[in-house]
Amino acid sequence: MIIETPLFSDESISSFEKKKIQSLSDEINNEEENYILNVGQEQYINHLYEKHKFESLTILDEEVTTQIKEESIFGASFPSRLYNVEPNKLYKKDVAYFYVPFLGEKKYIRLQPTTFSTSSIRGTINENELIFSIIIFNQSREEIIEEFEDSLEQLKETVRRLNNDIENYNSKLQSIIKEKFIGRKEKILKRRELEASFKIPIKKKDNIPTTFSIPAPKIKKKINIKPSVGLQPFEPEPTLDESTYFDILNVINDMGKAFERKPSVYSNKGEEDLRDHFLMLLEPNYEGSATGETFNKTGKTDILLRHDGNNAFVGECKFWKGEKSFLRTIDQLLGYLTWRDSKTAVIMFIKNKDFTQTLNVAKSAIKNHKNYVRFNGEQDETWLNYTFNLPGDPNKEIQLALMMYHTVDVD
Repeated sequence: MIIETPLFSDESISSFEKKKIQSLSDEINNEEENYILNVGQEQYINHLYEKHKFESLTILDEEVTTQIKEESIFGASFPSRLYNVEPNKLYKKDVAYFYVPFLGEKKYIRLQPTTFSTSSIRGTINENELIFSIIIFNQSREEIIEEFEDSLEQLKETVRRLNNDIENYNSKLQSIIKEKFIGRKEKILKRRELEASFKIPIKKKDNIPTTFSIPAPKIKKKINIKPSVGLQPFEPEPTLDESTYFDILNVINDMGKAFERKPSVYSNKGEEDLRDHFLMLLEPNYEGSATGETFNKTGKTDILLRHDGNNAFVGECKFWKGEKSFLRTIDQLLGYLTWRDSKTAVIMFIKNKDFTQTLNVAKSAIKNHKNYVRFNGEQDETWLNYTFNLPGDPNKEIQLALMMYHTVDVD
């Protein structure tokens, strides 16, 4: 006879979570410094999330099968009020086995949820199924089925509670990874800045590897490949800080809303005219220069903010001409960018009467772009923030704000 053991009782899920978080923290801290400094942040965070997240359990109760087999049972398992048997002697008895398939990793069946019943569930874990057994004494068929169904309901309720814990863990996992990754990166940068401030030459390490091999991916639901970068020495790039970036976007957004509030003033104007209104506000507010139609890398862009000879912000202004044209606008913007350009905006002027429908089309279409990485939230219903990667360089991530304004023509 199969020996049953208590389920969901080996280790608390909170203890298991702490070990997993420590494991991913160790993984980040053991990475090569130049890897941490060069790898695309979003890609690396997503890689660790896929690697360290918990998979929920699913009980396939509609696929339960059963089997009755004759087994040798110790007398101690017999009800003493009905049978006169010796506890240590084996006796033949029929046993009903119920096989309950499940999806997910079997190690989670050993974990105790945050909230749990005091009565334990006993069973046997196979690779993809749980086995429950009931020794048949003098029970009726209905009584045997009822006993199993009680165990099944208890199992499903315990799994539901465990899945709630899993969902809570997964919901906070990305922010935990991001905090640990940024903490390690900032620590490295501070030390390197300190080293650079010394007048005495810093001793270099010997035999620094120049390539990085991708480890064999662990397969669960999909292949999760770690982002690969060369371990060349990291060179810090000038970049627009987050607060200034959002200040610039706020200036643009205020002017875009003005276009909507005063259609008699701004209607029937072309892209260049509307762009010039943005430039008139940006130019006096920031050191450096805000210029229109400035050549940058492979083509012209509409708004380019420069500081000390470096591009700090790149924006593209276009009228909405449909989904395909919209995606080509993003291609055009990405084509202008160099390594140093990390803060960008696509500003769309919408003449369509059904503005809401156009906005929904844009929200859906942007996620299908080949360089799309993730959605970072909305500032308001027409200002949405995204992360993209640079064409040909998945480790170089840029911030892209999509800003859409309803600019109807007035006769």
